[in-house]
Amino acid sequence: MPRRCELTGTTPQTGHNVSHSNRKTLRTFDVNLQNATFYSDALRRPVALRVTTRAIPTVQKVGGLDAFLVKTADVKLPPEGLKLKRRVKKAMRGKPKSASATA
Repeated sequence: MPRRCELTGTTPQTGHNVSHSNRKTLRTFDVNLQNATFYSDALRRPVALRVTTRAIPTVQKVGGLDAFLVKTADVKLPPEGLKLKRRVKKAMRGKPKSASATA
């Protein structure tokens, strides 16, 4: 399983530890991944994802998992996110509009 956020595509970065004597040694800045479950209104079920802690409030701020996936450009999503986005869009196409939206 890759160490990558399934919604934002964030991966580990590399850099240096710099000592007091200015000696540099390589290190990695790992991604803070957490298992999170988001509810998808279009799919009508919870979706378990491995995402960064930074992505969790972002999804909530945009308006949920479906809104986040629809608003995010395909270029910015990793392969797992693109696959989920296609499933959500397909489910949204077959879903009739609510009565409050047409009134």
